[in-house]
Amino acid sequence: MNAEALRGGFGDAPVEAAYAFRAAMNAMARPGTVETLKGAQPPAPVSVAAGTLLLTLCDPDTPLHLAGDYDCDAVRAWISFHIGARIVAPENAMFALGTWDALAPLSRFAIGTAEYPDRSATLIVERERLEQGGMTLFGPGIKDSTTMVLPESKAFQMNAMLFPLGLDFFFTSGDQLAALPRTTKVEAA
Repeated sequence: MNAEALRGGFGDAPVEAAYAFRAAMNAMARPGTVETLKGAQPPAPVSVAAGTLLLTLCDPDTPLHLAGDYDCDAVRAWISFHIGARIVAPENAMFALGTWDALAPLSRFAIGTAEYPDRSATLIVERERLEQGGMTLFGPGIKDSTTMVLPESKAFQMNAMLFPLGLDFFFTSGDQLAALPRTTKVEAA
């Protein structure tokens, strides 16, 4: 393990993880809302928000999938040192990290079961930027409607139809975070 892997974790883990957890839950409770996450300094190509989310939500018992360019030695070493999460195939992942294209096809990820809908994967999708506009979002946590630029609409529409099963999504860019739970309905603009 190189010295780079030893850097970039939380300076004050209990406090930073608590702030990050609250921001993540706020984002999930209010789909389309952008929150700021700080604390982690992960290796490239992982954003500050995605690294902070991983430090907050994952532990040694968390099966994690790294997709595309995110599955590299520097990221694996950082995760091994700071989190200890097992790196697994998409089918076995509780969390997955990558770009939209790298995570495709979404059908590889667990959507839960009728008895245990919570045994589904949460995807952390890295984006160039997070912005309002694009798709219209409806559902729990949204008064009337809101908008968010998403990579596509069909995958999210199909996902919402699976409820109570389905995937949950975090979108990250730099130090920004937004979320789209499986309960959110998406309409193309």
